[in-house]
Amino acid sequence: MKKKIITKAIEKLFEKYPLYSQEGKGGDAKVLCKIFNPYGRGSWYITEVKKQADGDYLCFGLTSLFETELGYFMLSELLNTRVNVFGCRLPFERDFGFVGKTLRDAYADCGAVCIFDEKAA
Repeated sequence: MKKKIITKAIEKLFEKYPLYSQEGKGGDAKVLCKIFNPYGRGSWYITEVKKQADGDYLCFGLTSLFETELGYFMLSELLNTRVNVFGCRLPFERDFGFVGKTLRDAYADCGAVCIFDEKAA
């Protein structure tokens, strides 16, 4: 059975965390969901969103591809991307176990040092 990446419950969570709502929280900002490439490199940790007029979401959060950095991305770009695995075009997935985590946890999940902890040291 195929699980939906963005459920109604996650959409309701998105409503509680509009863009800039977690500004100033640093590594303690809540990660709303993690979307990742299960076949290779790539993880996106969404912390804030803004629903667009067309129903898409502008997301802010941590991305980990070749570098680990904070930035903006469109949710549709992630949901519409397909990875070619032995001729099959497979989608990204949501990490159902990455719940109740912080941005600091996301940095650790990527194997990176949390930039907010670097500044404090």
